[in-house]
Amino acid sequence: MFIKDILNRANSKWMEGTGPESDVVISCRVRLARNLAGVPCPHLLNEEQGRQVVKRVVDAIAHKEVEKIVGHLEAVALSELSALDRQILVEKHLISPQHAEAATQSRAVVLREDEAVSILVNEEDHLRIQCLFPGFQLNVAWDLANRVDDVLEKRLDFAFDEKYGYLTACPTNVGTGMRASVMMHLPGLVITNQANRVLSALSQLGLAVRGLYGEGTEAAGNLFQISNQITLGLTEEEIINNLTAVTHKILEQERMARELLRTQTKEQLEDRVGRAFGILTNARIITSQEAISYLSDVRLGADLGIIRGVDTRILNELIVLTRPNFLQKLAGHEMSPFARDLKRASIIREKLAPSKG
Repeated sequence: MFIKDILNRANSKWMEGTGPESDVVISCRVRLARNLAGVPCPHLLNEEQGRQVVKRVVDAIAHKEVEKIVGHLEAVALSELSALDRQILVEKHLISPQHAEAATQSRAVVLREDEAVSILVNEEDHLRIQCLFPGFQLNVAWDLANRVDDVLEKRLDFAFDEKYGYLTACPTNVGTGMRASVMMHLPGLVITNQANRVLSALSQLGLAVRGLYGEGTEAAGNLFQISNQITLGLTEEEIINNLTAVTHKILEQERMARELLRTQTKEQLEDRVGRAFGILTNARIITSQEAISYLSDVRLGADLGIIRGVDTRILNELIVLTRPNFLQKLAGHEMSPFARDLKRASIIREKLAPSKG
């Protein structure tokens, strides 16, 4: 099974640092909420009913046509994963923090080897189909999510109403059941104190701004997830087009802010980037919060050509590699916060050593 490989490697497809506009857009995700007709929502299921839902999904993904159209998928019950492994899947954005909480046989995750496809079974809805790509590839993510949805709908009877669309456990997801999101790195807007003004206006456009790990999480490392809030009354294409248009506007403003920093506060910016790189490549103890903050500064410096020879893929990879749970996975045992800070600093020094020249 490749799921063990996924748990043991820090890099994921969305961290490649490739794709259009990848200097600002880290990744794009499309998620579709689906439920089985005639089956109570997950929060109303008993353990046996939940296992039956998992079985129906596992049988569906095993069909040859699914493999031909989507690629090989593997399923694993959350009860077969340790608490640490479940948290690693959260840190890799493959399952939600809420899904990781319950280690039962009635909850599962379906994954494709390249991690571009994940399906959460019996989270808030029976299925949460998720497709994740690096850079600004929102339409690519939507195209794949649509294909996964279509091929599974041939074998699973999804709850659908002619008037309201796809029926979901939470009314805010009824209709398309779609949440499309882009993860953006916006240090320029933050440093120039424009982020609050720009991002707070998005709610008036039916969009939400969240932190690195989605709903309920704070923005860290100047990383923001921007997603649609409205799922009813719009087609999937309209949701994608709206988010695409807004993302282009934010991209434009972020680049203007970076240019302002580069031309009007050049020395201060170079000092900030240089200090961050110096700390990351020399520190012996570093916290998770410090690491993601300094990685953001170094990434900005790399994107603006202030620091050369730093692979943005490594910077993206370090975001996951230096998280508390992945550090413990690497160590093979539970670690104290201080031991994690030591290990984190060691890994960062090792990964960035070739960039020091």
